[in-house]
Amino acid sequence: MNRFISLLNVSTLWGAFTNSLSGLKRALSEERAFQQEVILLIAGVIAAFILTDSSIERAVLIGSIAIVLIVELLNSAIESTIDRIGPEQHPISKQAKDLGSAAVLISLVTAVAMWIIILV
Repeated sequence: MNRFISLLNVSTLWGAFTNSLSGLKRALSEERAFQQEVILLIAGVIAAFILTDSSIERAVLIGSIAIVLIVELLNSAIESTIDRIGPEQHPISKQAKDLGSAAVLISLVTAVAMWIIILV
């Protein structure tokens, strides 16, 4: 039981929360793709409420865009890590960045497919 209680250490949780907010703030201020996807999420939330009557459909539509944001954040983290290693061009660095970008593309295509399936 003590181990469980130690997991709920408020100062540790607060520190993790503030770090997360710092990451979101940085993404919103510096990452153009993330900014565009946040606009897409806002428009998507409005559209989901206008175009559907089902809570489940709304959740799937909004969730599909939220997943794009999550993947974009992970891609940005990969790019930042690669850039931290050094500015020189390297095939493995390119591969890592390309794979992160491909993950974003797949999440976007999946989101579009979900919107089409639900709305058409």
